[in-house]
Amino acid sequence: MASTTPDRQTEPPRGTGLASRGTMTVRRVGLAAGPFTDFYHLLLSTTWPRLVGALGTAYIGANLFFATLYVVGGANLQNARPGSFVDAFFFSVQTMATIGYGQLVPVGPWANTLVTVEAFIGLLGFSMATGLMFAKFSKPTSRVVFSKVAVIGRRDGVNSLIFRVANARGNQIVEARIHVVMLVWDTTHEGERVRRLIDLGLVRNHTPIFALSLTCIHPIDDRSPMLGKTPEDLEACNAEFFVSLTGIDDSFSQTVHARWGYSWRDLVWNARFADVITVTEDGGRILDYARFDDTLPLDEQGHVVVGAGPKVD
Repeated sequence: MASTTPDRQTEPPRGTGLASRGTMTVRRVGLAAGPFTDFYHLLLSTTWPRLVGALGTAYIGANLFFATLYVVGGANLQNARPGSFVDAFFFSVQTMATIGYGQLVPVGPWANTLVTVEAFIGLLGFSMATGLMFAKFSKPTSRVVFSKVAVIGRRDGVNSLIFRVANARGNQIVEARIHVVMLVWDTTHEGERVRRLIDLGLVRNHTPIFALSLTCIHPIDDRSPMLGKTPEDLEACNAEFFVSLTGIDDSFSQTVHARWGYSWRDLVWNARFADVITVTEDGGRILDYARFDDTLPLDEQGHVVVGAGPKVD
């Protein structure tokens, strides 16, 4: 168990925090902001529909801009209708994409200068767009599923914090490692409110092959910072639990990672997870993701309550 140097923070209102069911709730202020601040990272990390939409908007906007300049220059496009913005726009598209059908031809210094500039901008734009698309397409990603809740119940006679993880892809993650920390608010000897990150040890924090599901167990024993804590205690200190998983994707031989967060409100007390793996007659295994978040209540001895059905989160 280890604790980091405390960070000076203003304590959030009770019941709120950094993570709830994996969603980070951090709002950053005070930084120099602008439309192009870390623009490449923004495009690389955005969704595919937004990326394609941004590239398409930039492409149409650039052609509209050059079409306007062609029209402003007067009759400088051979075989184009005089003053036709539509013809100028499609000539711009042919120029930027270096298509050159040969029907519309630039005439005069103004039009040829615009063609030179536009062809160069188009060459740079397509090069950057190609690199961006390739970088995003080739970026290794994981499809790791975390249980939406974590349970606290008896495992091998010891109260434990338990959550589970599954690989949603048909391949394997080799040498998967899991790291869990608990974030709590504390008061120093000087009366300052600070937040502390405390490592939570697991019964097993790594597995050589991660193909199905993995149950992660933190025993609440003498070495655990959660020993003796009640739901009210965890609420009072705004306890949160952060999980990170790293491993090597055997399809790409590249490192992948996933993360999740639980707040004190995501804990189900005196419960265990419902079984999700079924062994078939031929020795195969079936993993039921539909029941991945189902929990079962436990009695005082740690046994499932007779007749109790699964609690669907």
